[in-house]
Amino acid sequence: MTPEPRDDGPVSGRDWDRAVELISSADKIALACHVSPDGDALGSMLALGLALRAVGKHVTASFGERRTTVPRLLRFLPGQDLLAGPDDYPASPELMITFDVPTVARLAMLRDSAGAAHELIVVDHHPSNTRFGTLNLVDPGAAATAVLAEELLNRLGLPIDKAIATCLYVGLVTDTGSFKYSSTTPAVHAMAARLLATGLNPEKIARDLWDRSPFGYLRVLGVALDRVTLEPEVGGGLVWTFVTRADRAAYGLPYDEVEGIIDVVRRTDEADVTAVLKEDDDGVWQVSTRSKGGADVARVCTALGGGGHTKAAGFTSHLPVEETIASLRALL
Repeated sequence: MTPEPRDDGPVSGRDWDRAVELISSADKIALACHVSPDGDALGSMLALGLALRAVGKHVTASFGERRTTVPRLLRFLPGQDLLAGPDDYPASPELMITFDVPTVARLAMLRDSAGAAHELIVVDHHPSNTRFGTLNLVDPGAAATAVLAEELLNRLGLPIDKAIATCLYVGLVTDTGSFKYSSTTPAVHAMAARLLATGLNPEKIARDLWDRSPFGYLRVLGVALDRVTLEPEVGGGLVWTFVTRADRAAYGLPYDEVEGIIDVVRRTDEADVTAVLKEDDDGVWQVSTRSKGGADVARVCTALGGGGHTKAAGFTSHLPVEETIASLRALL
């Protein structure tokens, strides 16, 4: 069953029609999502890429990093043969479409391509989106960018097969916290039902996303929990910890594998806000934050050069751990 078109939301019917016109008339289309892609960013991008390739479009997709291998937890996603590094990405695309990218800075090495694109369609659901496209399909009320990607596919009249549905489902299930977050509405479950009807395997997807990790992850988790700090006097309470490159190197753990640590730390009853600082392979701190609702971490992270949602956001810091936490603490 195809849902009714969304003409009464933040994205007007005229903008949807313009997007369909641009995509239908383009022969070559460049797709992009944000660096360190999560399930929603990568899943939404690959879903559209697979559908466009199936109707004869020349598609290039990237996430603005030198590497073209995706995080281990997402390596089961179909369509990864579409991925190219920045050096193989069009310098001035005829049409470029971004997914789950709130600011142009999050495109990293693809930023110049976005600036030189003849047309740039931004597909996103972040409230902090800066509307940097020539056409912006941005709906902060959508539970995931995958919701907007499905809408776009339906308006294009492109069929959603099992592979495409798998990509969309991963976007939906990750950004709703496996349907635990307040963004989970009847419409979200209706979309999940449509995707499940294609024959995808939700048990396997859940196992790949949440129920697997190398042994080294447990050791690094132990290190992170050993140094966790609770500051109940900061806002409604702040709990935080950090993971260094050396921590990961000691157990041969790639950077991608530490993302789930925040889901353990955030269980702390005494804290509204959780922060986990993760040092990447370049020595830069990638900071993830979560809120239980007392603080708007999107506002905090935006002030620090990042962005995100009210209850889940992040930013990048080139400062030492203590200075980074001090800046976060001051804003909270």
